[in-house]
Amino acid sequence: MSLTERIAALEEEVRTAAARTADEVERFRVAMLGRNGSVTALFEDFKQVASDEKRALGQRLNQLKQSAQARWEELKENSGTGSTAAMDAGDPTRPAAIDAAGSLHPITVVRQRIVDTFARIGFTVSQGPEVEDDHHNFSALNFPPDHPARDMQDTFFVQGEGQFALRTHTSSVQVRVMEGSKPPIRTISPGRVYRNEAISARAHCMFHQVEGLYVDKGVSFAELKGTLDYFAKTMFGPDVSIRMRPSYFPFTEPSAEVDMSCSICGGSGCTVCKHSGWVEIMGCGMVDPAVLSNCTIDPEVYSGFAFGMGVERIAQLLYRVPDLRLYWENDVRFLEQFSADAFRS
Repeated sequence: MSLTERIAALEEEVRTAAARTADEVERFRVAMLGRNGSVTALFEDFKQVASDEKRALGQRLNQLKQSAQARWEELKENSGTGSTAAMDAGDPTRPAAIDAAGSLHPITVVRQRIVDTFARIGFTVSQGPEVEDDHHNFSALNFPPDHPARDMQDTFFVQGEGQFALRTHTSSVQVRVMEGSKPPIRTISPGRVYRNEAISARAHCMFHQVEGLYVDKGVSFAELKGTLDYFAKTMFGPDVSIRMRPSYFPFTEPSAEVDMSCSICGGSGCTVCKHSGWVEIMGCGMVDPAVLSNCTIDPEVYSGFAFGMGVERIAQLLYRVPDLRLYWENDVRFLEQFSADAFRS
């Protein structure tokens, strides 16, 4: 049979084709337009046609292919398998389209919950650079020149002109806020920070912090404690309580470590709280007058408090994740566990 006769036969077959089910429609498509279909085979044989016949036969072949595609679409619509017909039919027995949906990372979820918690009581969000100069990262915060934090063992210094480093805390953002605005100031500074530490289940060289600052006339330590008590109860439930232990930070005086009654054992003692009934959640204190002066704020007129917490630490207590390294491994099996909590946040 010549190529012309085969084209004519297929034209008639396409014109009279019928299909009542999705399977029959698919069989038509494969038989005509599939990789080994009849129309596809004609195009292969067309390569052997003499040059003087190619124009006429080529046009007819293209028309046949278009006719076959149009007939396939028509059969789909008539059999109820086309997109419009399928939607109109509303077949309740069709399998649900279950697509894999992504979700927020657990650290992002917890950080946003912390931000939302403080936003309810008037704290705004401030951002700053991750590569900081000595003034904003150390000097303005009352770190003396021989402070251990300036040592290479604790800080990642950046080579170049001047002394720059990857910020070791987001307190550097608070310095920028105090230098660029006048009290009253009420802000939190979430972001990544870096410290030259060995990576382990309880520590990492890169992690996240949220630090808060409130500066105004007559700010007291009682307000600091009330703010942090509100935060703990909002994040972990109304039954938790906090306590403050004296501590030392160069930029606050007096300073304190904040412990929260263990939300896992209720204070009775477990491995998470090391059987003490308490877990440490952050550091805090009243802003040192020297820091206010360094930022051109009169300490005789204004006072303030500051606090800082590790987001990974809060996430560890919320989700009971024993190893901080899990947050950085991008294991989908681990991350999928937090998708529902991402929607709740």
